Amino acid sequence: MGLYIHIPYCKSKCIYCDFYSTPQVETMKQYVQSLLCEAKLRKEEIGNQFVTTLYLGGGTPSVMPLSLLTSLINGLSKVLDLSQVEEFTIEVNPDDVTRNYIEQLRQLGVNRVSMGVQSFNDNELQAINRRHTAQQAIDAVHAIKEAGINNVSIDLIYGLPGQTLNSWKRNVEQAISLKVQHISAYNLSYEPGTRLWVMREQGKVQEVSDEDCIAMHNTLVEQLKDAAFEHYEISNFARHGFRSRHNSNYWNFTPYLGLGAAAHSFDGTIRRYNPSSIKEYIDKLSHGTPAFIEEHLEWWERYDEEVMVRLRTSDGLDTRLISKRYGDNVYNHLIKQAKTFIAQGLLKQQDSIISLTPQGVMMSDNIIRNLMWD
Repeated sequence: MGLYIHIPYCKSKCIYCDFYSTPQVETMKQYVQSLLCEAKLRKEEIGNQFVTTLYLGGGTPSVMPLSLLTSLINGLSKVLDLSQVEEFTIEVNPDDVTRNYIEQLRQLGVNRVSMGVQSFNDNELQAINRRHTAQQAIDAVHAIKEAGINNVSIDLIYGLPGQTLNSWKRNVEQAISLKVQHISAYNLSYEPGTRLWVMREQGKVQEVSDEDCIAMHNTLVEQLKDAAFEHYEISNFARHGFRSRHNSNYWNFTPYLGLGAAAHSFDGTIRRYNPSSIKEYIDKLSHGTPAFIEEHLEWWERYDEEVMVRLRTSDGLDTRLISKRYGDNVYNHLIKQAKTFIAQGLLKQQDSIISLTPQGVMMSDNIIRNLMWD
């Protein structure tokens, strides 16, 4: 089972970000108390399962003072059995990283660091309001390794304002040269409500063309394949043995518990959502009341979800399991819809496994929608 802790604080908001976060850090101490209260109230959801992955995401968890972070982890350990955790990840920003900081994280049990680099080009970083420089990102990777953590993941974004195919290639080359174990790479999206969306509408930034984004994706895949990275999920690449175990929980339908404002949980049938409001979250927990709302998934919603998450991975979708779980009608629907894309070279089938081809990856949203029941 996976345990996710949402730390919704950031020093500043990136112009493309639509995740729930805030720079108002004055509530941080109360928030940690609320997290520990929520853990006590919801520990029964774990039942007799072992927590094998722990993930601190955000926001920017690295803005939390080490004293508070220590209180949080020590407090969780008193409430939940974390003795079986094999992968403990924390998200960090490059400008928060020092060797001493990482050494103290190691003492708390952290053994994997995920760092939001986004680009190794200073002009591109400035265009999206990132606080760090390219050199700070490079230095941070070295500091993490020198402190003894050898499982490092970095995030990159392609399709940034002003980015070219050549500058993107240099970004990927730099990432490879740092010998990190994992790379997540995302196509920049313009989400309603973000500053980036407004800037595009006002003509202040120009969106990179679909053709250029496809070329960037294709060169990313080629470069990382040549560097012995496994393309195991649409946006994720890992050296052998370094897949993100926590994120794989989401794609494999493994149950997970999410604590904190805006955090989600899933037990295979029921989804639980915490409010995207620190104030509302703290208020409810201060009265000893869980903050979540529940959604019981219908069978067809579970099927749609399974198609969506499993087709994102290189492991693909096992049609035998679909037949077993949802019956012949759903199985026949899946096979009928898949045949068209197989004929077009966008899906492939080996035995009972259906998966995306390299050509299908860039059209995955459309393919997945067509395979869904609803």
